[in-house]
Amino acid sequence: MITMMRGMLTCRWAARRIQRYLDADPAALLDPAEVARLRAHLAACARCGRRVEEYARLSRALAAWSRVHAPQPQVLARVHQAAERIMTEDPG
Repeated sequence: MITMMRGMLTCRWAARRIQRYLDADPAALLDPAEVARLRAHLAACARCGRRVEEYARLSRALAAWSRVHAPQPQVLARVHQAAERIMTEDPG
């Protein structure tokens, strides 16, 4: 029972860090001890390993989709202009 509870808590701990680990976002990096612990857990836990595979597939799919469905430059320019106008308006 204790082993099962420890495993569940470790999976929960890992789940909160997997995305940060995969993204390697400099603003939210894991410390080296967390990376080592997470890698050890992923090597031993099929469930969390599948979660990493799902994130990787999703990331690849989104990257492929964005290459095919890139916004038109003129649309982006209009959005930037509108945002600039909103930001420079006097609120009061």
